[in-house]
Amino acid sequence: MNKVCIILTTAFFFFAPCLAQKNKHTAKSRWWHAFNARYNTYYNGHMAFLDGNLEKEKGNKDNYTELLPLYPVANKNSREIGKSNYERTVEKMEKAIQRHSIKEKGRELNPFLWKAWLLMGKAEFQMGQFEEAAATFSYMARLYQGDPMRSGLARAWLAKSYTELGWRYDAEDVIRNMSRDSMDFRAVKDWDYTYANYYIREGSYDKAVPYLQKVIKHERRKLQRAREWYLMGQIQNLLGHQQQAYSAFKHVVRCHPPYELEFNARIAQTEVLAKNNGRQMIGKLKRMAANDNNADYLDQVYYAIGNIYMAQGDTLSAIAAYEKGNMKATRNGIEKGVLLLTLGNIYWEREQFSEAKRCYGEAIGLLDKERKDYDVLSQRSKVLDELVPHTEAIHLQDSLLALAQMPEKERYQAIDRVIDALKKREKEARNNELENNADVQQLGAQSDYRSSSQRTPSGAPQMPGAQQSGGTWYFYNPTAVSQGKITFQRMWGKRENVDNWRRINQTVVRMPSAETDSLSAAPLDDMTIVTNDSVISGPQDSVALDPHQREYYLAQIPFTEEQQAACHNIIKDGLFHAGIILKDKMERLAISERYLRRLAADYPGYEHNDEVWYHLWLLYSRQGRTMQADECMSQLKEQYPESEWTLLIADSLYAENARWGEQIEDSLYVATYDAFKTDQTEVVKANAALSATRFPQGAHRDKFIFISGLSRLNAGDGEGCMTQLKEVVEKYPESEVSQLAGMIIKGVQEGRTLHGGKFEIGDLWSQQNITLTDDSTAIDTLSTDRSDHYMFMLVYNPDSVNQNQLLFELARYNFTNFLVRNFEIEVEQAGDYNRMIVSGFQSFDEALQYVRMLYDNEALRTHIAGTMRLLVSEKNLPYLGVRIGYDEYQQFYERELAPMQVSKDNLLIIPENLEAPDIEDIAPEKPAEPQKSATKKKQQSAFDFDDDFW
Repeated sequence: MNKVCIILTTAFFFFAPCLAQKNKHTAKSRWWHAFNARYNTYYNGHMAFLDGNLEKEKGNKDNYTELLPLYPVANKNSREIGKSNYERTVEKMEKAIQRHSIKEKGRELNPFLWKAWLLMGKAEFQMGQFEEAAATFSYMARLYQGDPMRSGLARAWLAKSYTELGWRYDAEDVIRNMSRDSMDFRAVKDWDYTYANYYIREGSYDKAVPYLQKVIKHERRKLQRAREWYLMGQIQNLLGHQQQAYSAFKHVVRCHPPYELEFNARIAQTEVLAKNNGRQMIGKLKRMAANDNNADYLDQVYYAIGNIYMAQGDTLSAIAAYEKGNMKATRNGIEKGVLLLTLGNIYWEREQFSEAKRCYGEAIGLLDKERKDYDVLSQRSKVLDELVPHTEAIHLQDSLLALAQMPEKERYQAIDRVIDALKKREKEARNNELENNADVQQLGAQSDYRSSSQRTPSGAPQMPGAQQSGGTWYFYNPTAVSQGKITFQRMWGKRENVDNWRRINQTVVRMPSAETDSLSAAPLDDMTIVTNDSVISGPQDSVALDPHQREYYLAQIPFTEEQQAACHNIIKDGLFHAGIILKDKMERLAISERYLRRLAADYPGYEHNDEVWYHLWLLYSRQGRTMQADECMSQLKEQYPESEWTLLIADSLYAENARWGEQIEDSLYVATYDAFKTDQTEVVKANAALSATRFPQGAHRDKFIFISGLSRLNAGDGEGCMTQLKEVVEKYPESEVSQLAGMIIKGVQEGRTLHGGKFEIGDLWSQQNITLTDDSTAIDTLSTDRSDHYMFMLVYNPDSVNQNQLLFELARYNFTNFLVRNFEIEVEQAGDYNRMIVSGFQSFDEALQYVRMLYDNEALRTHIAGTMRLLVSEKNLPYLGVRIGYDEYQQFYERELAPMQVSKDNLLIIPENLEAPDIEDIAPEKPAEPQKSATKKKQQSAFDFDDDFW
């Protein structure tokens, strides 16, 4: 009986596809396709989807310093988790749809296939491919438009996809349309998730709470339910419902989630109740800090303590807690970054800029660039990088000068205090290191040590503090990378991601001077020490190099008049730059006033005091302090009547320039650039002069000088051009055109010639060479002799053409098509571009026939598309690109040479030398090499220089 059943079942499955192919729209065929789709491809894809979900759930790492996302896929770092399983799901669902779809009049007749569409969209959603998921769900909604349940599910996930994409209008449109239709009860669960996710993302937390409560009831996964309770606690806290928030965090603990989530829930509990029970909550947090299980989370504990102190208005205690959290941190993750950002903001508001710089400098390498406050952090960090060196220099030089004036006994006491503080810090650092090492050894001995899977083999090198993962490259470890950034910045400071980053001044032009040449020529001893601005060379006593000895500090104190003068120069420079930065970039007008006032009062002979009084005038004018502003103007008129700053304020157009100057200068610059492009030299000259008188400090002043110099070049005034380009480099070293000007000057210093004539930026073919001295030699008339030896020339920018490939293709073309001719190929550099020259043509007619044949070769025509093609005689070649531009020569060619009638005979099959070779010159034991081989050998030598090409 069993054998009969097996035979019948096998026969059914064998003949069913045939029956289905005969009639795809019968009930039996639909049943067969639904059965195969469900228990074959869909089953495998669904199991892969479940495996992907488990993998994502275990691998997801939330940022508890921000609002948790409802779906882990919203965390960028979690999108790749489980990707291979989700890709398998998509592949299986596509296969199921392709093989088992039965459509008639736009309707899907396979009763099971809607699940394949839904699962495919979910897999795309879980991979973070929200646009693809939206397309899938949108199609599914249209395909099952008449089915409330299937269409409702598709539209729920479509709205989720739009929400994750940030397409607010599209998500709202789907939700609004759904509210008008009846919702099938089987789609309610998915829509509860959709509403909760949408309102959370929109910040409508009061509307999100009831749907999030329903979501928690729907959730069957314990870990995900704990995440949702934590999210509920965060939302209730934002709404000011502390008791409800505390209750929600309590539910998190009851779910027995992973330790990190439970720990953060307990931390959050203390913070929400700290308003009325601050001291009690701080005590609870300190007990948590003493627990060995929390050794990796001390930064979060002390961050919470600091937050409680800040809520109570105790800023000093908060700073102490934050600093302790920073010192105790072991993970160097986002949590430490948020702590440092908060601490840096406090120092910023307290105007402790050096400490703020330190905190911001570390935080910027730990936080995500997509944070809302990241731009503010980055901007502040850059400004402080510019300001703090000046303020620290002022503080240091003031301290050194004060020490120099102290009696010897007090000076030694001050130095001893510094040494004692240094020893204390070193001792604390050693104790912390020993404590951390002991903690690591203790945790390593425990069988449940959480990071045992991340251990490295004994003796294997490991970055200090880095959380290694098996087989993970260093640069894939964000902790190690952030530590590397911090270490780099401590050693080198902030550096842009550019070449030659070690050089502080990267100006391309080196302006020679006797002082710099003499300094560079003098070799310094290995033991040279630079203190203040003086160089102490020669062998040094080891005691003087030990910061634990008095001699180390005494060597840095300025006792002589020269050393004190150097200190005062540093102070003057620091006061000047710090005062301007504080005023213009930080709006700290009170400190700026104090710095600039001190500079004007203590150093009346400072060379930039006219600018100091000008900035003070601006500062007082901005504050509406008319009396002080008038005082500054009087000082300028009395002491500096010819200063550019005095003239600027006294200008009758100053008020108009102050209000509309930016727009006026922009318009003037646009008009000047247009005039430059159309070779209106006088207009450029007049506008540049107007810029110098009306906008001497304008934002485009450097560009006016640069364009004026190029305009002089176009008129043939090379010396005038060089003068103005040097002015750009010297006065505006940070300008965007300074580097270009410097490159031109450097090229001239190296012996290269300037490009002049009719010039447009980026126009290669209209350039011609001019000299820096007057040369009235007349240009010889271009030859039109068609019997002269001609050359075929390709002119191109080296960066726009694959030169090696072009050379190879051209050489191969020559020795495979011209058996009796030897055409040589030469590549030469002419200024900023290269010329590839094919020579060996006896006349214009031969060269033109060669070009016509070459253009019939499609492969070569593609390679030479980015070049300019010219036929040039040997007589005309010396003038090309020197006294006549390539565009002008092209016009000459079209006017004089192109109309010529060329021979209709194939001249390229005639050998160059028709004389027969001498028989005696040919060795009888070695036959003569065929002409084709000789040609190939000669052509190949032209590109033997680049072995890597082959």
